[in-house]
Amino acid sequence: MAKQIPLRQCIGCREMKAKTELVRVIKTQDNQVCLDKTGKMNGRGAYICLNRDCYNKAVKSKGIERSLKIAIPEEIYEAIGKELI
Repeated sequence: MAKQIPLRQCIGCREMKAKTELVRVIKTQDNQVCLDKTGKMNGRGAYICLNRDCYNKAVKSKGIERSLKIAIPEEIYEAIGKELI
């Protein structure tokens, strides 16, 4: 029996992709927002593709804010954008 690949939805393009193709953005318990490159950090997570278009769509539609249920300041978006691409 083949091992099942976990799928997650990108908050930018809204496509289902393998978890390994996406990067996770998390909100920690003390309401910090950061990238989780390991995929194992504690906190509420949202997944996004590793390209600029999906990131821009997620920022424009406020998809990250909706998924993490927190308002995100502009400087955090800039920091995530620099790390992501």
